[in-house]
Amino acid sequence: MARERGVLLAVDNTFLTPVFQRPLELGADLVVHSTTKYLNGHSDGIGGVVVARSSELGERLHTVQNNAGAIMGPFDAHLVVRGLRTLAVRMAVHETNGRALAELLSQREDVERVFYPGLPDHPQIALAKRQQDGFGAMVSFDLRSLDRARRFCNAVRLFVLAESLGGVESLVCHPATMTHASVPPAERARLGIGDGLLRLSVGIEAVDDVREDLTRALDAAP
Repeated sequence: MARERGVLLAVDNTFLTPVFQRPLELGADLVVHSTTKYLNGHSDGIGGVVVARSSELGERLHTVQNNAGAIMGPFDAHLVVRGLRTLAVRMAVHETNGRALAELLSQREDVERVFYPGLPDHPQIALAKRQQDGFGAMVSFDLRSLDRARRFCNAVRLFVLAESLGGVESLVCHPATMTHASVPPAERARLGIGDGLLRLSVGIEAVDDVREDLTRALDAAP
């Protein structure tokens, strides 16, 4: 559709990384990653990268980069290179843990909805299977109310309350009061971001530990 209209298609592949999805092979023109997340993987560097499908696009990007000075710091670049060396093994554990928690959440009657493309009832699981080699470790779920979400966040011990994602440690985020706090309530509701919505970035800890922490926090938010 993009090519028919003469426009470029850019894909943010931060959540899946090249381990689980390679948009250039699927026809994208540009791929964007926040290297701060999985590519670095250790929550200690800041940066981003744009990957171009062709040398022509690469030259156009280089011109912008040269004129605007948008470059990564040398030490941050070093940290990303370090992180890339363990990316494949980290992502395998991230997904194993993420899938385990998504399945646990989907079996709880006190959880209204679970958002994870690897669950059988996800409306786009067929698409995910067709173009991805895995489903990643980002899991969202709805506890219906702000009070229950707060109780959950106050009860976790292993999960850390933070806005970031993609590091070796497990994080939990409450979008309504964190990442999307500046969005008007009516607009958040239209987007499906309710007061009870929580987002997990599941780390690479022992799966029994993250499962136990999740269960304990859910039990503390009846």
